[in-house]
Amino acid sequence: MLRHDARASLSDLAIGLGMSRTTVRARIERLRASGAIVGFTVVLRGDAARDPVRGLMMLGIEGRGTDRILRQLNGLSAVRATHTTNGRWDVIVEIGTETLEELDKVLAQIRRFEGIAQSETSLLLNTWKSGA
Repeated sequence: MLRHDARASLSDLAIGLGMSRTTVRARIERLRASGAIVGFTVVLRGDAARDPVRGLMMLGIEGRGTDRILRQLNGLSAVRATHTTNGRWDVIVEIGTETLEELDKVLAQIRRFEGIAQSETSLLLNTWKSGA
């Protein structure tokens, strides 16, 4: 319920969960103390509208060039975040642009980075939940 509405009152949460207000407060405090909840956030309309075209680019990197490639990626204005990962892909890049043409140019630029062995990109069509 907090993921859906972080501003919900303890009373509303208690009713929705079928628990007492005191129990809900204690659980939230326990989650905060354990680090499971690291913060609360607000998503503004402007934040959502900033990048009408958004995508995730998964990268396979050959050799030991990950640190250099991450520096290059983080220097691009269209890159919103980079994530190292395990499994098939080494890095996942969040990209945001105004147009598909701009996105295509950024993708082509990244694919030319030395050490990029393979890539796959998915467009983000809709976001149902955003934030930490």
